[in-house]
Formats: sequence, C-alpha cells, structure tokens
Amino acid sequence: MGPSLGCPPPHPAPRSPSLALPRGSCDAHCHVLGPADVFPYAVDRTFTPVDAPKGQLAALHAHLGLERAVVVQSSCHGHDHSVLVDALLAGDGRLRGVALIGESTTRGEIERLHEVGVRAFRLNFLPHLRTPPTRAEIDSVLQRVDGLDWAVQLHVTGREIATLVDVVRALPGRVVVDHMGRVDPADDQALRGLHGLLDTGRVWVKVSGVDRISRQGPPYDDAVRLAAALVARAPERVVWGTDYPHVNIVGEAPDDGLLVDLVERIAPDPARLRRLMVDNPAELFDFPPVPEGGP
Repeated sequence: MGPSLGCPPPHPAPRSPSLALPRGSCDAHCHVLGPADVFPYAVDRTFTPVDAPKGQLAALHAHLGLERAVVVQSSCHGHDHSVLVDALLAGDGRLRGVALIGESTTRGEIERLHEVGVRAFRLNFLPHLRTPPTRAEIDSVLQRVDGLDWAVQLHVTGREIATLVDVVRALPGRVVVDHMGRVDPADDQALRGLHGLLDTGRVWVKVSGVDRISRQGPPYDDAVRLAAALVARAPERVVWGTDYPHVNIVGEAPDDGLLVDLVERIAPDPARLRRLMVDNPAELFDFPPVPEGGP
C-alpha cells in the first residue's frame, strides 16, 4: 500500500539555515516512521505515511544544527512503541519521547518507556486520527502513569480548544498543546481559547506547525506572527519543533531549513531564543541543563 493522500515525502533538499542555533537546541516535536518492513504500521491506522526512519531524522537534525529532540509516537504505529523505543535507545541520551497509551498498555510497559526516555503521553482529539478519548479513558491513563511526572500533550484543533477547558483544568501537572492548537490565525474565538489556556499558568504551547495553520503559504507570515505573540505572552512555557516528516498536510512538505530560520522571528531576542530552544524543552522533557557558553 502506498502513502495516503496528504503524506508527501519530506522536502528533498532542505536549505542550510542561516540562523545559528544555541548549543543544546531541541526539536521538541518530530516523528520516526518505520521503516515499515522493520516496524510495521498498525493494521487499524487511519493513514499510511512515507517511511521516515531514525537515521533520516538524525541526519536532518545534524544538518539543521539541532542537538536534541522529542520523538512523538505517531498514531500510524498505534500503541506498539517498538519504533519509539528503538529510536530513543539509539539516541544515546539526546532524545526524549511522547507515548500513546492504550487500554492494553500495562504499567510495566509504561515503566519501560520511562526508562528509555519517554516523558509525556499524547491525547488525540482530532477526528481523523481516532475517536476523542473519554474522561474515563483519560483517568485510566493517568492512573497508570501516576508518579512518573509525565506531561500530558493535547492534540486538538481550532475551536475545540474552548470545549477542553474543563478537561485541562482537571489534568494534573503540566499540559502541552501541540501545534498552537492548530488554530486559524484569523479566528479570534479560537485564539481567545488558546490564550485562556496559556494564561492558566499550567499550560505549555508548542509553537510548531506554522506551515499547517498558515493561510498564506511560505514564509507563513500569519502563523509566525501568532507564534511570536505566544512566545511573548508566556516565554517560560513555549517550545518549538519541526513536526518532521509532516504527515497529514495539504500540498508539499515544508523546507525544514526555512522553519529553523523562522525561529529568529518567533523569538527575536537571544534570551527568548535560548529559552524556546534550550531551557524550556530541557525543563519540560527532563533533559540535563545546558550551561551557557560552555564547551
């Protein structure tokens, strides 16, 4: 079976960024997919991607100047975390992970995931990925990850954010909203919902996915302005990611080198740039701190 519509291959030749990222910079949202002949995709998956194995991701990060990364388990691999565990073990401490916990995922499996570097679990509220989780399902996962200090990562879209306020307030610990909530930058109601969550003081936002939510195309000025406003609003609770290899999108995959260069507009002063790329992801995903100016 070939790749699904909306799952193009990654950009064939991403440019070398002109932005020199700080030492210890982190891609806080990316995926490892396959290869399918080693790590088969789930039978009940809702899409089939182009393979994007761990070596391909590592080569991209070296090209972009990214030293750390957070690998998010993709729904196309379901609750079989073999591909994620393999990537984390190969990362030699450079990688952390985000899991998808299913009804059959045992506490023992979760403890193994923690041991190899998983530090969060993801709840998908997008209808094209699965039926949104019920409160009982969420509570079941929370019981099984209790004591591990994992963050809860929410994958939501647009105006759904306003409907999840009560869910977010009931979640313990840190809550992370993926891809700026996938809001339309021109939708004031959705933006108010996102700001309201951020202003609780417990919610973090990934200022990733500018290519997904822009209504203008590259260089995604409308989405970049939104990302910059979120960084200015809560500079201590934002992280950035490529979203590589960019599945379930419209059109061709973005140039990841361009995405890195846009970070300079999203966090336009050195202090905020370092927080966004180094200090915040280290805090959120339990990386060792990176001393400023060290070797």
